[in-house]
Amino acid sequence: MEQETLYTIFGYVASLGMILGYLPQAITTIRTHNTDGIALPSFLMMAIGALAFVIQGLLHKDGVIWSMVITNAVTCSCSCIVFAIKIHNDYFFKKGG
Repeated sequence: MEQETLYTIFGYVASLGMILGYLPQAITTIRTHNTDGIALPSFLMMAIGALAFVIQGLLHKDGVIWSMVITNAVTCSCSCIVFAIKIHNDYFFKKGG
C-alpha cells in the first residue's frame, strides 16, 4: 500500500476516534445541562486548539486536509457548546438562582 494511502486512512481513523471521543460528552451535556465535573479552562483550550487545527488544515501547502478540517470543526463545535453550557451554569444559573 502506498504511503499516501496509509496517510489518508490513518487521518480518517484519527478523525473518527476524535469525533467519537467528543460527541458523547457534548450530547450528555446538552441533554442534562450537568457540567459539575467539567473544567472550564480545559474546554476553552480544546476549542482554541481545534480551531487552530481547522485553520492549519485549510492553509496546508499541499491543499486542504479534509480529515483535519472536518474533525476539528466538529470537536471545536462540541467544545464550544460544552463551554457555553458550563458558563451558563456557573455564572448565570448557579450564581443568579
